[in-house]
Amino acid sequence: MLGDPLVLEEGQQCEFSQRRNRVDGFDEEAIAQLLCTPGQDFTRTAAGRQVQIMRTSMTTLTQTWMTLLLSNVLPSNHNSDLPLPKCQLVYAILTRMSIHVAQVIADAIYLFAGMAPTRHPLDLDKSNKALGFPALITGLCQSFGVPVTPVK
Repeated sequence: MLGDPLVLEEGQQCEFSQRRNRVDGFDEEAIAQLLCTPGQDFTRTAAGRQVQIMRTSMTTLTQTWMTLLLSNVLPSNHNSDLPLPKCQLVYAILTRMSIHVAQVIADAIYLFAGMAPTRHPLDLDKSNKALGFPALITGLCQSFGVPVTPVK
């Protein structure tokens, strides 16, 4: 990303992917300690499983990374919380793990493209799905000669 791509050998995985794919992968307590303000934690299900960290529980640095990720790398239709898998990515960034950003984006595109459209709760003719990867779409349009200047 930003002109310094991670180069991996065939079959090799970045540290982030290795941790994510292991059974004991990420230590949620360490994630909460790094991403949350003192005394804050993940919100949990009734069974006690960590689900997400709310924006109000995050450090300023975590909020900054969340905004960058949710706007540019892993689009979301809301930004008031950070689900556990995205918390793991922010944790990996802040602890300087190697991350194959292109693979993270490719995985997100694959999941996003396969999502069934949801309907707007008030107008069933409208989709409630977020526009995924607007910067990528704009860049591709621009590279193929489609004008992308903003309309005033």
